[in-house]
Amino acid sequence: MLRIMSRRGDDRITWDPKKADANDPEAQAAVREAERIFQEARMRGATAFRVSPGPTERIDKFDRTAEQIVIVPRVVGG
Repeated sequence: MLRIMSRRGDDRITWDPKKADANDPEAQAAVREAERIFQEARMRGATAFRVSPGPTERIDKFDRTAEQIVIVPRVVGG
């Protein structure tokens, strides 16, 4: 799952990794869309974290096998 934090809460994109590995068209499309959103958010300065049962880890590259990726937009103070 990819979760994108925003002022509305969070938006989510989900896919089944087993179906994506089996070349299911719908799962493959969801992975491509999640990766596109991930790349765009990172280019705008967002930070991404892989959330798993173990320690949460900051990541710079999309990981389609991650249980959950959370994208936090750049915080602007003022």
